[in-house]
Amino acid sequence: MINKPLHNFHIPVMGLAYTIDSPIRVAQYGISSVISIIDDEIIEKMKNFYSRKFNLKYAEIPVKTDDYRARRITDYLNMVDDIVTEKFSTFKEDLVKNRAVLNKFTEMLPNTSELRKSLQSFLGQSGDFTASIRRSIETYLSPGSIDVNIMTKVDKDNYRGHEQLPVMYNDAHASLRGFANSRLSASVVLSAGMNPRLYSYIETFDDFFPDDQGRIKKKIILKVSDFRSAMIQGNFLAKKGLWVSEYRIESGLNCGGHAFATDGLLLGPIMEEFMQKKQELIRSAYSLMCAALEQKGKPALSGPPEMKITVQGGVGTSEEHAFLLEKFHVDSVGWGSPFLLVPEATSVDRETRELLRKSGENDFYVSNLSPLGVLFNTVKGTSNEIIRTRRGAAGRYGSSCPKKLLALSKEFSPEGTCTASKKYQDMRLAELDAEKPHLSPEQFKQKKNTITEKACLCVGLVNAAYLEQDMEIKGEPQGVVVCPGPNLAYFDKEVSLSEMVRHIYGNGDVLSVRNRPNMFINELKMYVRHLKEVSACTHGISSVQQKKWKTFRDNLFEGIAYYEDMFANTGFFWTEINVINRQLRDYKNMLSEIEIPEAQ
Repeated sequence: MINKPLHNFHIPVMGLAYTIDSPIRVAQYGISSVISIIDDEIIEKMKNFYSRKFNLKYAEIPVKTDDYRARRITDYLNMVDDIVTEKFSTFKEDLVKNRAVLNKFTEMLPNTSELRKSLQSFLGQSGDFTASIRRSIETYLSPGSIDVNIMTKVDKDNYRGHEQLPVMYNDAHASLRGFANSRLSASVVLSAGMNPRLYSYIETFDDFFPDDQGRIKKKIILKVSDFRSAMIQGNFLAKKGLWVSEYRIESGLNCGGHAFATDGLLLGPIMEEFMQKKQELIRSAYSLMCAALEQKGKPALSGPPEMKITVQGGVGTSEEHAFLLEKFHVDSVGWGSPFLLVPEATSVDRETRELLRKSGENDFYVSNLSPLGVLFNTVKGTSNEIIRTRRGAAGRYGSSCPKKLLALSKEFSPEGTCTASKKYQDMRLAELDAEKPHLSPEQFKQKKNTITEKACLCVGLVNAAYLEQDMEIKGEPQGVVVCPGPNLAYFDKEVSLSEMVRHIYGNGDVLSVRNRPNMFINELKMYVRHLKEVSACTHGISSVQQKKWKTFRDNLFEGIAYYEDMFANTGFFWTEINVINRQLRDYKNMLSEIEIPEAQ
């Protein structure tokens, strides 16, 4: 078998459960996807659901079981591996025996794929090519990777009674252990920034180190938004003998889920820097890694392991997909939010999928819903929003906080409280009531909204999966929270997996909206709007803050200059080049008109 990914796109993690079973749905076609392994409760319920569906014997793991969180995750990942292996074996036989299945699958392959060329040659001839088809499939086809995601910030301390448990039982640590103890040969995607304690914990598991053949069974993918962060984190891990096998660059604002805005650095210039300095990343990490491996007495390497550069965030056309591959030499492009409209690929209830289908540009927005205090992409009209609004009108705020995954604020308790919880919001609102005589009505309203706008993501981000599979949802109604990127505004119909994949490769088109802005322009618009909003509501800023926002604006000007040159010197996007150039001029003018407030 040729050990090379079949596809040059992947499905990133979405929410806590939108991709919870995506490998079971798509891995047999060679498509890689990412499971969130933060919430062990949904993981356990999905394990029980699929164990029954496929007649597997995975026993339930109650919360009273020692190390239940990690053990649940290990069991689920092993079960997913079992199911993917079985489905992949069955699918290969179908390809050999059923010409219609073979033809449909061939249409889903990249145009440059050796397997596509091989299968097309057989499909175009009469006769029995069973042996040849089987040989091609065995040579080129392998299942998509069952990768996992851990948000490094979701690493709450845990307690038994009022006694704090050792750090290894922290949420993210237990998630990592669950993956490490599974039999998967796959990758963990670490997102949301650096967690030194968690990174140090990785070195306690042998699977993350190269074996005597230089192979790494469990690989590390870092999701980053700029080169400097990649270099710092990569070197930190390399000093422990750990290799970052992939840097997954995500747009700071033009993405789904939590939006970690850069200091005005746009995706194009960021990708350019990664392309120009990739060898620097490799050299720096490799020298540190070799020294660490020698110190640990582990097998020496004959050369640097493979390092991939991938990108995701706001991609929506085959031309954008091809451009990223060609211009920046990336190994894969992530397509996330559009797959929320593909029932074969993601776990979404019917009502939420319909909301996403009909929502337009003005319905998608960057919110302050997240208890993490990080910007969060969402859409208007979710069932969670409706329920919170109704409760607020009745003077009832906050969630019962049944899971406490984001109970990270130590403001009122050393054990942590979630800012979306009723307990936290009641205390903050009581403080605000005491301040009320000293505030204007507008100030009071604004401060109250800041407290009460937080949503329970732990429940809201998994409910869609429960609803889709008709599972019981216990506790008070929370509704569904969904976290699509703004790019989904231009996708307005539910499509099959085959249709979406053919769209990605330019062999079909699922976009019916024709005024969709180029992905780079769309991101630029979001950053200019972000700066405009910040400058408008920022009063009495410090000199440090003023310097930060001036740097932000300068970086945007440099990004526009980069794009002017990039679009002028590419063979891509020529049908829309006049519109692109006009938009670049417009955003440059808008940027010139934004005034950064004086420091106080």
